[in-house]
Amino acid sequence: MSVKSDKQKKSKQKKNQIDRKHQLEKNIEELTLQLSQIEDKHLRLKAEFDNFRKRKEQEVINLIRYEGSDVIKNMLSIADDLDRMKDVVEHPEHKDSSDSIKKGIDLILQKIYKVFEERGIESFCEAGDILDSDLHDALMVKEEKGKQENEILEVFEKGYRYKDRIIRHAKVVVNKV
Repeated sequence: MSVKSDKQKKSKQKKNQIDRKHQLEKNIEELTLQLSQIEDKHLRLKAEFDNFRKRKEQEVINLIRYEGSDVIKNMLSIADDLDRMKDVVEHPEHKDSSDSIKKGIDLILQKIYKVFEERGIESFCEAGDILDSDLHDALMVKEEKGKQENEILEVFEKGYRYKDRIIRHAKVVVNKV
């Protein structure tokens, strides 16, 4: 019986070793899978952080680059008012009494436009241009014969570009055939 008992013990030990080996292999597979998942998560977080950092850098660059756009927007309405005043003063009924006012308005406008030019601000939109929805807001539609479809007939307010950005769309009357 002792030989049989020794064989049973050895068989049991071998079985235990095999079970233990399988358990260790299973643990290794689980740990390898967890490590792979953690590495993947780490790479994703790193990429997400890099994207966040790049976005924030661009936001800061844009903030610095376009810092004056709010001031400029406020000045645009002043320039528009002066343009309208000049148009009224140039009307034939007021021509004689308003030459000095017109000259004063012209001087103010010249100064404003000089500041705009120095800052990289450009106006755009003239009667006769073709409507571009990226640049113009059509406030009204008229029908005039001899004009093209979507041709700008009248400009209420000029559009303005600051560096490479549109800071105000032109407000226009457009022809519809």
